[in-house]
Amino acid sequence: MNWKLILQLSLFGLAMGIATVFAIPSMIEPAFWLVIFLICAYWIAKNSPGLHFLHGLLLGLVNSVWITGAHVLLFDAYAARHAQEITMMQKAPLAVSPKMLMVIFGPAFGLIFGVILGIFAFVAGKLIKNPSAPASKAAA
Repeated sequence: MNWKLILQLSLFGLAMGIATVFAIPSMIEPAFWLVIFLICAYWIAKNSPGLHFLHGLLLGLVNSVWITGAHVLLFDAYAARHAQEITMMQKAPLAVSPKMLMVIFGPAFGLIFGVILGIFAFVAGKLIKNPSAPASKAAA
């Protein structure tokens, strides 16, 4: 498991967590994530010693920590630019604050997007040759 790679790639999650608070509107956010997922899948395939799906899954979970943390810590700025999302959270059947909903559902979204990123990384691992992968497996 290449934790250094996961932590480095998770900086995209930190950047997106902050960028979605201040600059990136919800309706174009998926386009940014698609590009990030493609880049991350490529880097995982190129630089991990195998277990591409697991690397992508764990990256999705670490990203959720960054994103949830940024949205909770910068909640007032987030709420000011994401009124529709806040309204949906306030109408949720759970009688908790929007901040608490973010904390509750952030890891669930991280798991879902981690599975998607894991699939991307798995496919990239099948398409991209990693010269260091066989040596790493032999050393393990």
